[in-house]
Amino acid sequence: MFSLTPDDILAIKLSVQVAVTATIIALPLGFGAAYLLALSNIRGKAVLEGIINLPLVLPPVVTGYLLLLLLGRNGWLGKVLALFDIRIIFTLRGAVIASAVVGFPLLVRSIRIGLENIDKQYIQASRTLGAHWWDTLFTITIPLCSRAILAGTTLMFARSLGEFGATIVLAGNMPGVTQTIPLAIYQYTSTPGGDRMALSLCLVSILLSFVVLLIGEAANRTLARN
Repeated sequence: MFSLTPDDILAIKLSVQVAVTATIIALPLGFGAAYLLALSNIRGKAVLEGIINLPLVLPPVVTGYLLLLLLGRNGWLGKVLALFDIRIIFTLRGAVIASAVVGFPLLVRSIRIGLENIDKQYIQASRTLGAHWWDTLFTITIPLCSRAILAGTTLMFARSLGEFGATIVLAGNMPGVTQTIPLAIYQYTSTPGGDRMALSLCLVSILLSFVVLLIGEAANRTLARN
């Protein structure tokens, strides 16, 4: 019943690769966005928050299409990248970008909650004692919201593993190149007699999700003890 082809194994590897890369790329940007929303007094917070949360309310296919318009050959950013011979659409880079954009709001929301729960007196005391902004950031702010950062990272990684709509529009569904687990399952369900293979990948997807959740919970408990 449970069997995987070489293409399936490659799809699993690509899924993990995309999820890890998207999470690493999004983490510093997500922390910066959460910091601006939670601890800064910049104007236009509502607009920034709306833009960040847009992928949560838009269908993933719409998000992928907008990215395609932006990064495609005729898109304004795509034209700039073409000058450096960088292609995004129908490549693994496209899958990473699609996953990063779709999972980004979950990352930001989790970190923002952690930042908002920090007692501001700790930060004020640090600055009063002469600590620079970056000293306060790395010795007080980040350690105090480390559990929120971990929660956001876990959600981001899990969401990237299951991303489908934006990925298929921006990166396509090419076995061995951009085909991740959700895309492979979609292909099997559209193929006569592919139900058994689709079920095998579904079981792998469930297993990976449990592993991610267990690792996140173990790390969370470790941080709580410390």
